[in-house]
Amino acid sequence: MLDTLITSKTRIKLLLKFFLNGKTSSYLRNLESEFGESSNAIRIELNKFEEAGLLKTATEGNKKLFQANTKHPLFSDIQNILMKYTGLDHIIEHVIQKLGDVEEVYLVGELAKGINSPIIDLVFVGNVNKTYLIALIDKAEKLLNKKIRYVIYANHEKNKHNELSNDQHFLLWSR
Repeated sequence: MLDTLITSKTRIKLLLKFFLNGKTSSYLRNLESEFGESSNAIRIELNKFEEAGLLKTATEGNKKLFQANTKHPLFSDIQNILMKYTGLDHIIEHVIQKLGDVEEVYLVGELAKGINSPIIDLVFVGNVNKTYLIALIDKAEKLLNKKIRYVIYANHEKNKHNELSNDQHFLLWSR
């Protein structure tokens, strides 16, 4: 659906990379190897985003680091569109809110890094009914046509998921 509205595949990859998880940052050369595209094509799109104020930059040595401008008025709208595109909005509606005593849910894995993936990796924190979760995930997988993997931590194990760095996960939902 998104590729109908936005014809540049590079632009879609950059949107997913930077706007799905606003904490993600990257250098041009890293994006080149990650996307498997020429640095020139990526640079053109990065410059457009930067000129529009959608990306902020910082210089580290001789490298330019790019990150989403989370203060931009369109940031949350773009992020919401990407949540719908990846199916994360359905997970929140159909899975998380019906599980009971869930404190937090984190997105981890490829999607958290801004890489589109057929697999959605989640970390649940709280007292979760596993039988009901499996049934809900089965429905969500069919609806989204994506595989959902998950880990559950009890409230007293909450700090275990914090071992990940900020660019490897982000809070998807919190009570």
